[in-house]
Amino acid sequence: MANLDRVKFGKTVRRLRLEKGWTQEVQADRARLHPTYIGGIERGERNVGLDNIIRLARALGEHPAALFGVAQK
Repeated sequence: MANLDRVKFGKTVRRLRLEKGWTQEVQADRARLHPTYIGGIERGERNVGLDNIIRLARALGEHPAALFGVAQK
């Protein structure tokens, strides 16, 4: 079973991706990650390391804190 924090993180990643109109393949390409890894993140199945959090955030044009639902001042 997925950890609730990972599920919340994954839902945020998915929401930000969909706001850009991207497929998982587009996001994976931009973040230099595998599309199945992106899917696992979005379903809360993956425990994402710091390097990949930064890759995801940069690809989305967001601060890494935004992926955790933390508003930037």
